[in-house]
Amino acid sequence: MGVVLGVDERWTIVDRERASLADLLDGLSPDEWETPTRCGDWRVRDVAAHLTMAARFTYRDGAREMIRARGNWNRMIHDSAVREAHSPVTEIVANLRSIIGSRALAPTTTPREPLLDILVHGQDIALALGRERAMPVAAARDAADRVWTMRFPPRPWPLPRARLVATDIEWTCGEGEEIRGPIAGLLLMLTGRPEAAREWFGRTATAPGE
Repeated sequence: MGVVLGVDERWTIVDRERASLADLLDGLSPDEWETPTRCGDWRVRDVAAHLTMAARFTYRDGAREMIRARGNWNRMIHDSAVREAHSPVTEIVANLRSIIGSRALAPTTTPREPLLDILVHGQDIALALGRERAMPVAAARDAADRVWTMRFPPRPWPLPRARLVATDIEWTCGEGEEIRGPIAGLLLMLTGRPEAAREWFGRTATAPGE
């Protein structure tokens, strides 16, 4: 495990990532907003809409969405984002900018989830569009630690049965066959995105299993 970031440091990074992603979204064409991502069946606009919701929705909103999803947590997250994505893209970007500086959390989540969300979903968007989006290594390590230890909210991805070793920052977790790569790639692997992880591994000389 790595060194956990301080609360203020974590929120500073979240704000910076939200601002830079809003800048990226501002320049997209209509076709790019409809681009499929590797995050299930979500398009770029669905992922972007999802990122605006946690800091804006109240407990009442969350309860209403859970009822609509019949108590299924993952369905609630999916369906609420798809509904929110019907908003005009200018509104989606404005909503993302509006939560810069916010410390509001979705029900049942900790201050570590916003960082995990913006890092991973920022990559979902960037990779779908063929863009390279940098990921701060200390922030990626903090997020990887969170995924590894997450019990609730429920983690929808199985952890790899391997020993993961970061090559760009001190971080190791797990047991089994060793997989080495940049912490950003390991984070994407931990969050059920093996193809995206391989793209990050391909940017370095050290690939999984080497």
